[in-house]
Amino acid sequence: MFPLNLPNLLTVLRILLVPVVVVALLDQTENGDLLAAIVFAFASITDWVDGWLARTRGAITTFGKLMDPIADKLLVVAALVALVSLDRLAAWVAMVIIARELAVTMSRMAATSQGVVIAANRWGKVKTALQVATIFLLIAVSGSPLWLDVLVYLTVAVTIVSGLEYFFGLRRVLADRERVGA
Repeated sequence: MFPLNLPNLLTVLRILLVPVVVVALLDQTENGDLLAAIVFAFASITDWVDGWLARTRGAITTFGKLMDPIADKLLVVAALVALVSLDRLAAWVAMVIIARELAVTMSRMAATSQGVVIAANRWGKVKTALQVATIFLLIAVSGSPLWLDVLVYLTVAVTIVSGLEYFFGLRRVLADRERVGA
């Protein structure tokens, strides 16, 4: 079992909201997009809130460190796949974002198991904000206005740049670690 605290409960809630977003999107009932947009926005906000609460209340747990990023990825990946299936997003866009998320998450877990921690940087935070805003707008806005297409391409570009920044940063940290250890 995991420690019961508010940040961990918010993480679990975010995971439980993932199928609600997907069903609301795919069910194609009246106001389904509105419900999906509201639930997606709420779930995305819980990510910021649980992190803030964990840091300010000293409630950081192993469960939270592991499950918080997984919850984030589940929410983003599920929404992207649903949007692709509804033809609101090109499959290649979703694949670029998903591949980056998986590659960084897996390498971060591998690095952490070796005692190497790469903190989130400015690019990662901008990437997350852009992804959340773009997904929300893809859910909430009807049609495909030019400005939304531009936002999708900007999100892809920042996603790629943030991934490259992460991997180059990891490479620098590992090289410094090897140099000090040698």
